[in-house]
Amino acid sequence: MSDTPTTSSHGHGTSSHGHGPFIAAIDQGTTSSRCIVFDKDGRIVSVDQKEHEQIFPKPGWVEHDATEIWTNVQQVVAGAVEKAGITAKDVKAIGITNQRETTVLWDKNTGEPVHNAIVWQDTRTDALCKELGRNVGQDRFRRETGLPLASYFAGPKVRWLLDNVEGLRERAERGDILFGTMDSWVIWNLTGGVNGGHHVTDVTNASRTLLMNLHNLEWDEKILASMDIPAAVLPEIKSSAEVYGTTAAGVLAGVPVASALGDQQAALFGQTCFSQGEAKSTYGTGTFMLMNTGHEPVNSYNGLLTTVGYRIGEQQPVYALEGSIAVTGSLVQWMRDQMGLINSAAEIETLASTVEDNGGAYFVPAFSGLFAPYWRSDARGVIAGLTRYVTKAHIARAVLEATAWQTREITDAMTKDSGVELTALKVDGGMTSNNLLMQTISDFLDAPVVRPMVAETTCLGAAYAAGLAVGFWSSTDELRANWRRAAEWTPRMDADIRDREYKNWLKAVERTMGWIDDES
Repeated sequence: MSDTPTTSSHGHGTSSHGHGPFIAAIDQGTTSSRCIVFDKDGRIVSVDQKEHEQIFPKPGWVEHDATEIWTNVQQVVAGAVEKAGITAKDVKAIGITNQRETTVLWDKNTGEPVHNAIVWQDTRTDALCKELGRNVGQDRFRRETGLPLASYFAGPKVRWLLDNVEGLRERAERGDILFGTMDSWVIWNLTGGVNGGHHVTDVTNASRTLLMNLHNLEWDEKILASMDIPAAVLPEIKSSAEVYGTTAAGVLAGVPVASALGDQQAALFGQTCFSQGEAKSTYGTGTFMLMNTGHEPVNSYNGLLTTVGYRIGEQQPVYALEGSIAVTGSLVQWMRDQMGLINSAAEIETLASTVEDNGGAYFVPAFSGLFAPYWRSDARGVIAGLTRYVTKAHIARAVLEATAWQTREITDAMTKDSGVELTALKVDGGMTSNNLLMQTISDFLDAPVVRPMVAETTCLGAAYAAGLAVGFWSSTDELRANWRRAAEWTPRMDADIRDREYKNWLKAVERTMGWIDDES
């Protein structure tokens, strides 16, 4: 295993400013917006970032003020450009990546949002989703969209706004109202807003609405009718890498706006997972894993989502399977804040490294039920296999193993669904600084785990796609050559030990189920 970087790392501010050319990427995220300027080598030249308010009107409701977000986006773009010491003529394109599914409706004549944006985490559409399932249930639109009917996705949020904001449906049917996920809102404003702004979205964001047909990449008229959403509000669906328009004002006026990708897809792109079987996993509070499954959408029978990975210009779309784990980084925070077993997140590695193994203990953090591939809301967390031999160090080890085993379960589901074996796992996110965890994941997957030099893979993906669209980079092959590894871990666990431990883990998972009786 090589923990040492294989290439020299360049700190911020070492590249020669003012020459260029550069690509700028805007990442409109859940808690903040930022802009990163990248050079030809895919290195970071400058960063600016600004948080926005999280609005909680009722339990389970989460909103953002879209106007505040647009103001912040303009500020971070100006900030990043100023820090880099460059001008609009040095910047060849702007790319966009965004928090997915967050939904905003606005008046196309005034540019004013008609209501706060409804965030992806918001659960107010739960009842509506059950109602839309009719007698079929969660899978009513899965064949067309690749998604279950869930409050997560944008379509039902649009319907909720049309039903609950006074007079909105009439205005929408008249053609005065535009809908967008945050990519559309940012692009419309960047390209002129009320003065000819382009109302577009890309295939990855459109694939998270429950309204787009995965097979022809067009809005599905039958589903629009079922959800009672007027087609007039919808943006035009474009590829993830093409020029949508040019920036109308501000420090980057005249620069082409040339990419849009939902954040997890942008990370897949930034990790250069361009071949079938290549996958990336982003380890944050929870974990999102996406695997490139090639040019055909793969239906999941194992609790995963089918989504568009990306589409470059006129090329064939590339599809992905996506799996999410609810509790990964947040389990380490729980050990620190609720249990007091560690003082800092980094300490979990030190503590776990004092023992050789888990001492027979397994920790399944089903705190809010089990996500992929089980989707069991009746499950709750367990620590199994306790004896008097077990110490807090063994528990710390079991905590790290929980993230690794959950990754293994999603990988197995992806292989079952797609018939494609995982070739290597590229990783990003905060937890990747934990070397013991990375080695454990490699051991449990029996595959190499690779961490890149540039940790900001989401922004990098948006920059790569925008650069491809304007010929700044010539091809995905050039991007692959550009992507640099910082560290790689290879499996060093005996197969029989791996199999035995996995069997024990699955036994522990079974113990979590049915804890909550008949959840109403």
